[in-house]
Amino acid sequence: MPLISVIIPVYNAEETIQETIQSVLNQTFSDFELIVINDGSQDSTLEIVSSIPDPRIKVFSYPNAGPQKSRNRGIEKATGEYLAFLDADDLWTPDKLDAQFQALQAHPEAALAYSWTDWVDEKGQFWRRGTYISASGDVQAKLLLIDFIGSGSNPLIRRQALEKVGNFDESLVGGQDWDMWLRLAACYPFVVVPKPQVLYRKSLTSNSWSNNVERQEKGFKNVISKALDQAPESIKSLKGDIISNRYKCLVVDALERPSSRQRGLTAARFLWIALRNDPSLIQARVLVKVVLRMTIVTLLPPQQAQGLLAKLGKFADVHALYGYLRSEPF
Repeated sequence: MPLISVIIPVYNAEETIQETIQSVLNQTFSDFELIVINDGSQDSTLEIVSSIPDPRIKVFSYPNAGPQKSRNRGIEKATGEYLAFLDADDLWTPDKLDAQFQALQAHPEAALAYSWTDWVDEKGQFWRRGTYISASGDVQAKLLLIDFIGSGSNPLIRRQALEKVGNFDESLVGGQDWDMWLRLAACYPFVVVPKPQVLYRKSLTSNSWSNNVERQEKGFKNVISKALDQAPESIKSLKGDIISNRYKCLVVDALERPSSRQRGLTAARFLWIALRNDPSLIQARVLVKVVLRMTIVTLLPPQQAQGLLAKLGKFADVHALYGYLRSEPF
């Protein structure tokens, strides 16, 4: 049996799936199986995957049921001692699996190894660096304050630990990845590989699941409530900071999208909730830039707003603010 099972849930990803799979096949660690769960794709995804000549690839097709159901189906099919998940548009550097496997070998008490993430655009070109945080050991509190793992394409997990905490929660409408990492962190130590090995593809123009910030908000509220119900009192006391940090992330997610009055109003609501849970946020110098951008996209027509933001440059550039906004503390 292979040591590692890599699981890729895929739905209508004909533009990216071949590159994603190739990033797995290019791994310096070769003792793996690659399980592709075709989630009812209606484009040429299945034909592309089936044409790749590698015996480690196993393809299973089902009616469309969403990414979390697909991940759980992949877990059922997996035979490896370790599990890794990869979204159908993300990429890995060639040393990703090897470095994370070695980290878990060096720390047998740890259940999960994660790396740093960089963000790429629709064409796979570097866009910006992610949040480079190095947290190891007991990370439960830190992970509630900020999801430093960042995506479902990141960690390598011991199967035994995942079986203990259970599969992905299909009842959640958002934040399922974060919920899984939190359940693991409540029971096991984590270990970090301090280098960028995950390339997370960000699309600001599509109407994908991850771009629906209102859906994200509902999911994150459920994840936080679920995690705090089982957390020790020392972590429950951080509730205000946890909520504020998550809403700061949502402010940025809303303002990253193409300008519109609705986006501006949504970002304003998110910022108000962040301030209400952490009043000290009013003293943050970066708040002036956030409010400026929010005002521009709310009051001006989209084309004028984009033109003014371009003239203002980095002063109102939400990308330049991203690392600061997502960090803890604000």
